[in-house]
Amino acid sequence: MSDLNELLDKDGFARRHLGPDENAQREMLATLGVASLDALVREVVPHDILLKQPLALGEAKTEAEALAEISAHAARNELWRNFIGMGYHGTHMPAVIQRNVFENPGWYTAYTPYQAEISQGRLEALLNFQQMVIDLTGLPVANASLLDEATAAAEAMAMIRRSAKSKATKFFVDVAVHPQVLGVMRTRSKWLGIELVVGDAERDLQAGAVFGAHLQYPDTFGRVRDFSSVIDAVHGAQGLVSVGTDLLALMLLRSPGALGADIAVGSAQRFGVPMGYGGPHAAFMACRDEYKRSMPGRIIGVSVDAAGRPALRMALQTREQHIRRDKATSNICTAQALLANIAGFYAVYHGPQGLARIAMRANFMARLLVAAVGKAAHPAFFDTVVFELHAGDAVHRRASTKRVNLRYLDASHVGVSFDELTSLDDVADVAEVLTGTRPELREFLEKANAESIPAALRRTDPALTHPVFNRFHTETEMMRYLKRLENRDLSLVHAMIPLGSCTMKLNAAAELAPISWPRFAAMHPFAPKEQARGYAGMLAELEAMLAEITGFAAVSMQPNSGAQGEYAGLLAIRNYHAARGQGARDVCLIPASAHGTNPASAQMMGLRIVVAACDDHGNVDLADLGRKIAEHGSRIAALMITYPSTHGVFEEAIVRICEQVHAAGGQVYMDGANMNALAGLAKPALIGADVCHINLHKTFCIPHGGGGPGMGPIAVAAHLADFLPERGNPVSAAPHGSPLILPISWMYIRMMGARGIRKATEVAILNANYIAARLTRYFPVLYAGAHGRVAHECILDLRKLKETCGVTAEDVAKRLMDYGFHSPTLSFPVADTLMVEPTESESKEELDRFCDSMIAIHGELEKVKSGQWDRAGNPLKNAPHTAIELAGEWKHPYSREEAAYPKPWLRAAKYWPPVKRIDNVAGDRNLVCTCPPMEAYV
Repeated sequence: MSDLNELLDKDGFARRHLGPDENAQREMLATLGVASLDALVREVVPHDILLKQPLALGEAKTEAEALAEISAHAARNELWRNFIGMGYHGTHMPAVIQRNVFENPGWYTAYTPYQAEISQGRLEALLNFQQMVIDLTGLPVANASLLDEATAAAEAMAMIRRSAKSKATKFFVDVAVHPQVLGVMRTRSKWLGIELVVGDAERDLQAGAVFGAHLQYPDTFGRVRDFSSVIDAVHGAQGLVSVGTDLLALMLLRSPGALGADIAVGSAQRFGVPMGYGGPHAAFMACRDEYKRSMPGRIIGVSVDAAGRPALRMALQTREQHIRRDKATSNICTAQALLANIAGFYAVYHGPQGLARIAMRANFMARLLVAAVGKAAHPAFFDTVVFELHAGDAVHRRASTKRVNLRYLDASHVGVSFDELTSLDDVADVAEVLTGTRPELREFLEKANAESIPAALRRTDPALTHPVFNRFHTETEMMRYLKRLENRDLSLVHAMIPLGSCTMKLNAAAELAPISWPRFAAMHPFAPKEQARGYAGMLAELEAMLAEITGFAAVSMQPNSGAQGEYAGLLAIRNYHAARGQGARDVCLIPASAHGTNPASAQMMGLRIVVAACDDHGNVDLADLGRKIAEHGSRIAALMITYPSTHGVFEEAIVRICEQVHAAGGQVYMDGANMNALAGLAKPALIGADVCHINLHKTFCIPHGGGGPGMGPIAVAAHLADFLPERGNPVSAAPHGSPLILPISWMYIRMMGARGIRKATEVAILNANYIAARLTRYFPVLYAGAHGRVAHECILDLRKLKETCGVTAEDVAKRLMDYGFHSPTLSFPVADTLMVEPTESESKEELDRFCDSMIAIHGELEKVKSGQWDRAGNPLKNAPHTAIELAGEWKHPYSREEAAYPKPWLRAAKYWPPVKRIDNVAGDRNLVCTCPPMEAYV
């Protein structure tokens, strides 16, 4: 009789998640000369941190069982009709976008477009998003998204302080901004040393006393106010002004640029992106041209490729954390690319006429409600109105009966927001809730025709005139446009993306299935908690899982990116010190090997960065660290350390390092970027860390989406639990960050179970060591641990190539595109190296294909070195090669086949880079972040 456990196949998901099967693992272990996975792990992970007990996560669930469990959670969410507003609105994602983008791995598994030549599709999509924001805000420069409106407003405040000529130290925020925006601005301002002044902008603003101001248009109560005189006054005192705004409203309203604003921010959520209980959503920022080089985040720019054709890339992409580090003005890892793409495609699909119709309908429904109910608290509005609340208990009862959520502002006022989903029945139901009588709406149609937008504030200039917004309005054309862009990108659907420190692993379809379910997707973040019991249960379970994996006492889900997690962890540390009377601790120790996000986040927390040197083996130099600790002693707030290190090594002295920092009164912040080498094998809390952020978009399978969504929850020791964001220090707009994508990680952990989580980590280590072993003869592995092994990634040393054959690591990275691969991480953390992380999801066959490609490239380098190929005219220097190039006149001394088909497998499935190497310098010198005319692409 068959074994029952085998028949139940509880480990079936883990088996499909892991690339190499048992036979392949044995072959790879033989290559390494190791008897077992367990023996390999003992050579890699220091014995004093290796877990002796399995994780308390229970056994794995099958896909069907896990989906049934999470479906039960979803069923406990109650979907009432939401008229709450506050910057979150019901919207309809067009099915052509849902199926071809949102649920399409060709879009959601792509990496951040650092390698622009194989990212042209999503770069064009992001350029569309920028053009949409530029048109609607009336400002000439926009970025390619930020995390949410609240953090965008906080970034605008910091940007204004950098840019304004005023010497004042205070910043004014209008009292009518969304409350969650004000909350995050308060958090951010405290440690930046900015005093916030909150009041009515039209009454309380003293322009000479502040370096800038932030206003909301329309405001949180729905009022549409002309702020031009307020803005003029701030400008007169040499200050600058940012405006939080609504893209749909701007189809009908004068733009913030036309009012004189210097910066505009907001959320693009209502352009087809589900509310998702708070996220993920793409925020936006636009500014005047003179401030563009101070703008945070990413800007997509237009340049040319080596053949002189238009080509897109991330402009100024290395200016922030990768080079400026502690002088960074913000953190480039704060984007929501997939959601920005969806919002941009929503505008492409509907076009200016369709968007205007949606805007006018929402505005008309609000006017119709006012006509039916009676006088509103303010006469000028777009889609949100406030009424005096009479007989509040009766209104609450009627709302409950009709399953309607309104915004109860106080005991005597109620707000109502309408959106593209609002029907005439909704208007009648809300009117009945407010008055007790159901109106016959036809009687109020004429009265509802009265304008609610003052003539002076109505938009008169055209928007979205570019051909891209006026061409793809049939589903056939839209489908083809989306597929055309998708085909220009390389993603995990084509090949492994072997990026060190980024963990591009399988994002399984079963994990992603629940995020399309309405009971998760359509929930308003400020709906009453009793309507979100399903979310609460799922979040509590995920927090408990992550606490068990990390060993910490409490977890916050609020940080909605890894960079936000870093910020939130340091925030908890600073507030902890302050609560103990040690607020003067302001030094952050950071090893020289750290990812550039670390000093960028520390800078945003107002910390002084002190760099600790690394030794020749990539480990923290203990002597130098000791000197720095002795020098700064009582001023040390924290050590930020990545473990295993960014060099791909488990440092043997990690426990001692933590003890030294604690002895000086500091806290240890562990960067969880490399959790894929820890989960199930070691726990950060037991190693000695006090706080750790967890990149759910890396270890726990949330897809990168071309550069976001990400999630960076933090886990903390018990003494830091009172200083989590939920305890009065919000770092994101929504209470739980981006909850819609959390079912992905819940599903992953549930289907892997304790044994699967550990096995995934072990196989990630096996795969990395297998690549290191196969390639070290050709490209030396720069760093290794005490037993000559690497962790889950390895750094290939290409630094001598420039001297021996005039080739750089970048040339090798571009040549890999001809072989059908995305480059490993280029020149980080060491210049002219490639950092490779294969992840546990890649099969031995795929690892061998990558290794064979690298070995073939080594052979090409030998041809250059020997003089068989010219130093300038060789396939590496000219890579990547395009189909257009092969079809045209061939001027190279090597053959077309050597250029485009260097390996036989490429004949079966060839990915063609759409452009040749891009000129970044030319693009940065002449920054263009708007869509070129369509003829430029012909």
